Amino acid sequence: MNPMSNAQFKDYKLGDEILKSLELLGYSTPTKVQSEVIPTILSGKDMIVKSQTGSGKTAAFSIPIVELVDWEENKPQALVVTPTRELAMQVKDEIFNIGRFKRIKTCAVFGKAPFHIQARELKQKMHIVVGTPGRLIDHIEKETFDTSKVKYLIIDEADEMLNMGFIEQLQQIISNLPQERVTLLFSATIPKDIETLCDEYMNAPETVLIEDESPAVDRIDQLRYDIDAEDKFDLLRDVTILENPDTCMIFCNTRILVDQLHEDLEGLNYSCGKIHGGMLQRDRMRVMNNFKKGHLRYLIATGVAARGIDVDKVSLVVNFDIPEDAESYVHRIGRTGRKGLRGRAVTFVTPRDKQYLKDIEAYIGKEIDLQEFPDEDDVDNGLSAFNEKMSTRPEFKEQKGAKLSKDILKIHINAGKKQKMRAADIVGTLCNIEGMTKDDIGIINILDISTYFEVLHGKGEMVLKALKKKPLKGRIRNVNIAEDELFGRVKQARRRAEFKQRSNSGGHRKKY
Repeated sequence: MNPMSNAQFKDYKLGDEILKSLELLGYSTPTKVQSEVIPTILSGKDMIVKSQTGSGKTAAFSIPIVELVDWEENKPQALVVTPTRELAMQVKDEIFNIGRFKRIKTCAVFGKAPFHIQARELKQKMHIVVGTPGRLIDHIEKETFDTSKVKYLIIDEADEMLNMGFIEQLQQIISNLPQERVTLLFSATIPKDIETLCDEYMNAPETVLIEDESPAVDRIDQLRYDIDAEDKFDLLRDVTILENPDTCMIFCNTRILVDQLHEDLEGLNYSCGKIHGGMLQRDRMRVMNNFKKGHLRYLIATGVAARGIDVDKVSLVVNFDIPEDAESYVHRIGRTGRKGLRGRAVTFVTPRDKQYLKDIEAYIGKEIDLQEFPDEDDVDNGLSAFNEKMSTRPEFKEQKGAKLSKDILKIHINAGKKQKMRAADIVGTLCNIEGMTKDDIGIINILDISTYFEVLHGKGEMVLKALKKKPLKGRIRNVNIAEDELFGRVKQARRRAEFKQRSNSGGHRKKY
């Protein structure tokens, strides 16, 4: 394959809607993996792509898939399988942003989130589904996910899927997909089991090996402290005072330790959040969003947060526990030193961890520099600057897609399927507002008792004002700027549950 040298996104014959999204997202020129992958996917070939995290691979498959799906088709045409919930949400957001002006509808399905809300979303018009293996199988078996029109299968972070024991589930998912499809596999490494999977399910795939010209490990100053387990917390306190990071991720190997460390650091007035697999998904999402936006300086996490999560300008990573495999180490420290910036990573090594350290150093091909314990006077001298930073609000980080959303307003109407609301009703009413055309209308989502729709091109306030007085499906509706849509779905589910509980307990009486 000979990708175009110095190619621009416009050279790939992408639609104007996608090119507009890419411009607003700040995607100026394709990365190496994008220039290799995009034209091949557009040509309809299967692909195996070996590429490290942070290389731009999510956009590499999202851009052509968004281009290829047919907007008119109501059933899902593409499926992206990811090993973790956080990665599923990130991929879904990337696809949503790229497909914003093409009005591509995408959803993420994963465990620890209400099944019935996901099922209702899958019943609507849906172009692309992103999900974790277990929950995808649940939806397939309960026939809430119709796979009959899936033309594109993307397996993301395949090696992690293997490490987490998802290969059999992945095979079960594939057995429920049409045989006539394009299959794309992305992985940081290609172990033997992945090769076997490719041989079984792919059709003469193109193989692309992307070598990072500036690997993350070369952009990161890696340091270690040899320490007894019981002294780790005191060392962490000293290290964070001396490093005084703007943004820091601290990794532990267990949920219990994450909880304990979070409690201890909060007790010292650290601006911190926590994330691990035992938390409710909405709580994990809330913490991750707050960290990404810069509302929190410190995030304490198990390794699940390391896979593919893109957070801007993490200045320090601390391995409070050394990871038990070398690949996890690379993924953890890869949260810093991104997008060409330099980063720092500190690892605590106990006497029992020496073998893990040897494995990691063999894997990265270098020794991790051993540091002397922080000098007590240096810590005392740094305390004032540390306290000053902790008492100030972290710098706000503009979210990916913020410029794209600048001229888009999402509006909520208190009527949905139960009031027989249809997309045609929304489009017809909006197009009767002076200055509006169908090209100014974005994605429409109709729930049971609510409808959400986007108004593009800076016309949202005008539409909001007009709908206060304009009948929609025969009557004036309660119209307002939309709150978070997922939160709206959860709130609807809670209302229904509360109503059912009152009915069953006799607290609700029918009025005659």
